Amino acid sequence: MEYNLNGYWNNTNGNGEQDEKENMRKNRKSFRNGMISGILLCLLILCCVYTVRQLCILHRQRLENMISQETEEEPDSLVNDMTMKKLEVIEQAISDYYYQEDVKAADMIDGMYQGVVASLGDPYSTYYTEDDLEELMEQTEGIYYGIGAYVGMDAQTGMAYISGVFEGTPAEEAGLRDGDVIYMVNEEPMQGLELSEIVGKIKGQEGTKVDLTIYREGEADYLQIPVERRKIESPTVKYELYDDKTGYIQITEFDEITVDQFAEAMAALREQGMEGLILDLRANPGGNLSAVVEIARQMLPEGLIVYTEDRDGNRTEYTCDGKNVFDMPLVVLINGYSASASEILAGAIKDYGIGELIGTTTFGKGIVQKVMSLSDGTALKLTVSTYFTPKGNNIHGIGVEPDEVYEFDGEEYYENGYDNQLEYAKKVIGEKIGGE
Repeated sequence: MEYNLNGYWNNTNGNGEQDEKENMRKNRKSFRNGMISGILLCLLILCCVYTVRQLCILHRQRLENMISQETEEEPDSLVNDMTMKKLEVIEQAISDYYYQEDVKAADMIDGMYQGVVASLGDPYSTYYTEDDLEELMEQTEGIYYGIGAYVGMDAQTGMAYISGVFEGTPAEEAGLRDGDVIYMVNEEPMQGLELSEIVGKIKGQEGTKVDLTIYREGEADYLQIPVERRKIESPTVKYELYDDKTGYIQITEFDEITVDQFAEAMAALREQGMEGLILDLRANPGGNLSAVVEIARQMLPEGLIVYTEDRDGNRTEYTCDGKNVFDMPLVVLINGYSASASEILAGAIKDYGIGELIGTTTFGKGIVQKVMSLSDGTALKLTVSTYFTPKGNNIHGIGVEPDEVYEFDGEEYYENGYDNQLEYAKKVIGEKIGGE
């Protein structure tokens, strides 16, 4: 019994150890299998991620290659599949990598439109946003909030400059002068900006100030000039009678209201006994073609005033019936800031020989722009034609030369208020009146 009993217990202990070892082997095997399965799963996931990433890269490379191949050929249209796909790539790159996060899609869209027009390389063609167009309309009406100065753009340097200063305005009070180059506005450089953008930065709420950094010829350093913004009502015609004989009319810009203002000035001077006229077109940047044509019809003999030709050679003529020929001695003052519409009038007067041009050669802008409104409230201003004087002279890039060159003495004018060109014109008109 003892043996059997002892033998029983001995047999039981032996089977327990075997079971335990078997369980350990099974556990190790399960763990090993689990590890292998986990590794294989991770490798599978990594392979999937890598494959998807490579497919994305290959897709983008293929798209970029397609775009590259497409751009090697001259496209027939601005809007096509390739340009749209490329825009998607650019937009995605900006979204993924550009360091500023507050990029507005609307701003990028406006910038895209502006870039298309800027690609023309024409400083006179512009894309107007809704705000830009509203400002343009304000200028046409002649009332806005600003400093009281005309601002032009030098096509060669791409820099904006003061092309005229209104009398009795903040610009005059601050000492701004014709020809001052606008280097910075509120310490922001203006290089590379469109004229409309620069004007928009100068204008602002009534009573606020704008700080202009100006380059002025003859000055050793830039000038810092703060100017207060006020409500500006810009009269485009100023007139006066000197010595009860010599009439003086200054046209600062050709707007719709200029036609009536000029007619009123001419009627008033004739009523006062005018015997000769000085027409001052200095620093006149131009304006409305129809306005200058209507004014020319109040002065020129019968015949052509100006004609335009578009890119296809189509010709449009603007004529005068000759019923209101100016029949008195006439001197026209011009300078390097007389441009566009003012050159049309000066060129016609010179071609017909009804007046003498005194001063310096005009700016030389002999092209015509047309503003085209778009359905979403924006607009395009595009150069659509070239104009020619009655004798067929194209003055673009050349200007209208005076009959007599007479330089302006800026130092004398700004220090003592003496306008040597105007005084010389008075002398010439006086001699013409006296010689009749």
